[in-house]
Formats: sequence, structure tokens, C-alpha cells
Amino acid sequence: MAVTRVVLAAPRGFCAGVEKAIKALDWMTRVFEPPVFCYHEIVHNQYVVNHFRSLGVIFVDDVRDVPPGAPVMLSAHGSAPEVIAEARQLGGAVIDAVCPLVTKVHHEMKVRANKGYTVLYVGHEGHEEAIGTMAVSPGASHLIESRDDVDALRGHEGPFALLSQTTLSFDEWEDLRDYATETFPDIWMPNRSDLCFATTNRQAALRAIAGEADAVIVIGSANSSNTVALTKVAEGAGARRVLRVNGAQELPDDLEGVVAVTAGASAPESIVNEVLAALNPAEGIDVRSVTVEDEYFPPPPELRELLRALASLVDFTLVCPVSSSFDAQADRDFTAAQVLSPLSP
Repeated sequence: MAVTRVVLAAPRGFCAGVEKAIKALDWMTRVFEPPVFCYHEIVHNQYVVNHFRSLGVIFVDDVRDVPPGAPVMLSAHGSAPEVIAEARQLGGAVIDAVCPLVTKVHHEMKVRANKGYTVLYVGHEGHEEAIGTMAVSPGASHLIESRDDVDALRGHEGPFALLSQTTLSFDEWEDLRDYATETFPDIWMPNRSDLCFATTNRQAALRAIAGEADAVIVIGSANSSNTVALTKVAEGAGARRVLRVNGAQELPDDLEGVVAVTAGASAPESIVNEVLAALNPAEGIDVRSVTVEDEYFPPPPELRELLRALASLVDFTLVCPVSSSFDAQADRDFTAAQVLSPLSP
């Protein structure tokens, strides 16, 4: 490789929702004897999933595969109401690590459906978030992936509402939003889009640097929707070459010139550092920041209650202490990077 300079996007990597989910599952592995079960991958990143597998976490795609009484965590992508009910019927501890931004869309879906709206849901078929959200009101929701899907609803009676998966690329969402509002001028939409702020921040940071690079490296797993969205953003911004990699071992050896680097919202910073070391730019690394994120999501309420109950019985000697009153600052200072360290591919 003959990389002269790396332009590193900021923000990149873990968002507040991913931080919350990873730390919550880590608590589960500390509190309970293995195995701990997790419905779907906790986040869409192979290194994170493999880390937890090494701790005895078993990932399942059907809560009926969880033995009665076993502890189970529900992933950050959000779960269908019937899945949550089935998990609770098992009789064990159930911790829902859903991202609050996904919960907001679930609430919007329920409210609009109850008011008689036909809901156009912009998302990707088969993605866990889309499945869970549409299951909130399956009779009222219609998946929208293209303009043809919007056209297919022209004969339906209104009123109409427009919601979306949180991890889409802004350009993809904007195109379908504009077409939907053109087709149904009175369509209801939230005051703010359902797109995750972290997703749009990462896209904006990459869009600002993609055009000046000879190649763009997007770090993250293939099943990560926001990671795939970043590759589309880079292509749309005129990047000459766009590569998605899981880690440094997947970098091609013919990279040269200026390379832009970013990471999806579920990609660990340790993997970013390994990629930067492998690129070894002759003229160093130029960090470009479009905004500073300081959002924090506390642990799931069920987990906080569990830890408070256990605190009176067990003296935990952990990095993040337990107390009878939840210490938000201590939890905020304890990061997902610490949970995953040392993390090896």
C-alpha cells in the first residue's frame, strides 16, 4: 500500500443506542451464569457478536428456542409485541435493549394505526427493525422500498402517515418521502424525521470528505443497515472507490493516495484503529468533525431494577459499581469500548 494521507470522519462508530445495548448485555453476562440468551444479534457487528459468544451468550432468532426460566435480552433493533410477550411468559429475566429512537417509531406506529391511518413505512424487507416496527400494527402498515410501493397504495383510503426505519440513508429516505408527499399531499409525518441522529451525523461527516479521497473505507458488517447506507452515501458523493470491510484483514493491498475512513454505528473503535494502523499513511491522519455527539441512553429500566435488587444482596467488584440509587454518571463514564477490551478479530 502507498497511502499518503487518511481523512478520518467524525463522528463515526458506536452511537448511544449501541453503547446502551452492549453495556446491558455485558451486565447480563456478569449477573447470570451462562448461557444468557439474546433475541437476534444484539447489534449488527460480527466482532461484537463473537465477543459475546465467547462469554456464553447464545443468539436466537426465535424466543421459543430459549429454555423456560433462562435470562434473555431483546436486541437494540426492537421486537414485535408478541415476541416480547412470549419472552416474558418464559419466566426468566427479560431485558429489552431496544434503542429509544426505535421505541419512538413503535409508539408513532401504534398511535397512527389507532387513529385509522394507513401507514407507509419506509424500510428494508427482512431487517429486524422493520419487522418489529410493522408488527406493532400489521393491519395498518405497508412496507415502502421503492416508488412503485407508493404507487400501489393509490387506491387505498386515507388518511395516510409516513414513518421510517431509523438507519436508512438520508438520500434514500428523502426520495421516498418527497414522492409520498407528492402522491398523498395530506400525508401525516412526525415533526422530525424518524432517521436516527447518529445515522445522519455519520452520513454528513462522510459526505463532507468522500469527494476528496481516492478511496473510501467504510468499517462495519454487511448486515448493518446504517453501514450499508454509508457506502451509498460515499458513492452518491462521488467517491472514486468505496470499500466496506469488517476489519483490517480485508483491506486490499493496492490502496494509494488519500483514503477516507469511517465506521458504522455498531463498529468498535478498536477495529477502526487496526484499520488506520494497516493503512499507515505517510503524511498522517486528518480528523474531520462535523459535530460532537454527547447523547447518553441509560440502561433498560428492567436492568436497572434488577441491579438495584441485587445490590442489596451481592457485593459486586466491577468496573461500573452498583448502588441502591442508579448512578448515571458512573454508567456514562463506563463505555462499551471497555466492555469489549481487549477485542480481537
